[in-house]
Amino acid sequence: MSYLLLGLIIGAMCAGAIAFLVFKIQSARIRSAERRARSAERLAELGAMTGGLAHEIKNPLSTVGLNAQLLSEGIEELAISEEEKGRLVRRVHSLRREVERLRGILTDFLQFAGELRLDRKPADLNTAVEELVDFFLPQAEKSGVRLRSDLVPEALKAEVDVAHVKQAVLNLLLNATQAMASSPVEAARPRELIVRTNRATDAEKRSVAQIHVIDTGPGMSSETIAKIFQPYFTTKSGGTGLGLPTARRIIEAHDGRLEVHSETGRGTDFCLTLPMTDSTARAK
Repeated sequence: MSYLLLGLIIGAMCAGAIAFLVFKIQSARIRSAERRARSAERLAELGAMTGGLAHEIKNPLSTVGLNAQLLSEGIEELAISEEEKGRLVRRVHSLRREVERLRGILTDFLQFAGELRLDRKPADLNTAVEELVDFFLPQAEKSGVRLRSDLVPEALKAEVDVAHVKQAVLNLLLNATQAMASSPVEAARPRELIVRTNRATDAEKRSVAQIHVIDTGPGMSSETIAKIFQPYFTTKSGGTGLGLPTARRIIEAHDGRLEVHSETGRGTDFCLTLPMTDSTARAK
């Protein structure tokens, strides 16, 4: 056999082996893509099912809450001893509290798991923050927390869904207030909550707006910080663990980011960063 013929045979064999290998790789990629597609479809189905289930639970839950209220009113009219009446009222109030807690869990779940549809419009973030601080002030005072704002003098123009951004900031305010309310009162360390805004530049020298939610609470360890944005992780009794993940989801949907800086015993600073309307222009 000539060397030329032998070379042709060897070349054909190598080409066949290569073609077979390419076929195997492509087949594996196709099967992997099909598995991912089926998994994504299954997750979408489960998401729709759980969302529908949560809605279905909320309706009878409202009925339970209403009947618990009517039952509480009916107990007051019973011809029984005050001791027995008080015992029954306390039980009904406990039932109503649990109903409200479940309602809150379902509401947080639907906000987190539902489709996030943004209606972006030009807005001044300072105005949105100021309105939210006025709204939250009574609740902060009720919890023994001093709330104040520190807003940059200039307007912070951004194209955002104001309602969703307010919800994200509100989640942070609630989280901070609950953290401080559950910690011991220290005379030398008053419970303060500061909402601060400023204008900054990102790594690409673009203008961004920042909203800081700063508290003088107990702070967090590095281990806790690593977990706080995980759904259902919470350090508070009765917490749903969805407030912070929902806040981050909202901000990231606006092409922004949510960061946290905290130290045990020294408080926490959550920083929301959002691109400004003129962010395409290089900051001076």
